[in-house]
Amino acid sequence: MSLNILLQEGGGLMSMLPFVAMFAVIYLFMIRPQMKRQKNEKKFQSEISKGSKVITSSGIHGKIVELNDNDGTVVIETSAGKIRFERSSISMELSKKLNPVTK
Repeated sequence: MSLNILLQEGGGLMSMLPFVAMFAVIYLFMIRPQMKRQKNEKKFQSEISKGSKVITSSGIHGKIVELNDNDGTVVIETSAGKIRFERSSISMELSKKLNPVTK
């Protein structure tokens, strides 16, 4: 009986359905994939090791020669010399192309 009253009043459950559906679509197609990418990026950055060939988000290619866990930096050796970067500046997507996984 109460469901009929809500539907007859015109402002109840049926008027909220489009907003709920819109939020669900946004969550499934935008928020959830972005959260997954961020999680994978963070995992990649924590697993990098000395000797790994990487590409930074600014496009600098090099090999990791030093890791500093205290301040979250890495030293990358390039053809121009050694440069210190934040761990977060190493691009997972570009580095994966440089080092294809073979199984």
